Amino acid sequence: MREFFARLKHGLSRTRENLVAHIQEAAGVAHDDDAVFDGLEEALIACDAGVRASTKIVEDLRARLRTARAASPADLFPALKEVIRETLARYEGSMALPADLAVIMVVGVNGVGKTTTIAKLANRLKSEGRQVILAAADTFRAAAIDQLEIWAGRAGVEIVRHKEGGDPAAVAFDAVQAARSRGFDTVIVDTAGRLHTRSNLMEELKKVRRVLSRAAEGAPHEVLLVLDSTTGQNAIEQARIFKDAVGVTGIALTKLDGSAKGGIIIPVAQEVGIPIKFVGVGEGMEDLRAFSAAEFADALL
Repeated sequence: MREFFARLKHGLSRTRENLVAHIQEAAGVAHDDDAVFDGLEEALIACDAGVRASTKIVEDLRARLRTARAASPADLFPALKEVIRETLARYEGSMALPADLAVIMVVGVNGVGKTTTIAKLANRLKSEGRQVILAAADTFRAAAIDQLEIWAGRAGVEIVRHKEGGDPAAVAFDAVQAARSRGFDTVIVDTAGRLHTRSNLMEELKKVRRVLSRAAEGAPHEVLLVLDSTTGQNAIEQARIFKDAVGVTGIALTKLDGSAKGGIIIPVAQEVGIPIKFVGVGEGMEDLRAFSAAEFADALL
């Protein structure tokens, strides 16, 4: 746990340095609270916390720090940490999987780290005692199936695959049937990196979801959206569209290591209302962990 917190803190260092520098600059030149809080709001926006989320955080901070004198960084930092923690705690979520047969559908656009996130998730669930099968339902991207097979081998889990260009829904269905026949209890379904502006590709995702619902009762039990923290405000639009299309139940935020835009986690949760379930801070198998609002706030400030 301490090792992961250290990696999270290191991963958020660029976001933290940017935020702290803005706050210190604002507090250093301001003559009243209004100027300090205006500077703080600008700092949060610069870290991709978004206008609405930043405004709400500053409003909450003002209420917490009712004072007649100009607020100093010493006053701001602990109070800001607590406000961010409370804000994100409302969107802290965990996976609730049935014991007998759980189906997790993983979605997201190209390049967000979806395949590696699937492998890390499979490794995590395996370490918890679950028997995992991956479904290689990204049948369109060149070498996607081979890539997932490599990661399945690294995680030590099984994979169901068809030929490239096959029907993604058929792969998903067969994986559920294979899990049932072999006595496995978890299926993680990879999907193509959908361009969220392409309605036909979204319709294909809806088809996969419908087929899964017929393959197992209550499936998919989780629809996990993988978002790249470095994409900034575009992540919010992706979250909205995927939520509307396939009913996203949780978010895995990747590439927090080295991003100056770690603040994006706040508006994604607040404006879209989807629980943050995992964060990723590296390429290692252990670098996907359950999201903790308290840990994130501590690492950020």
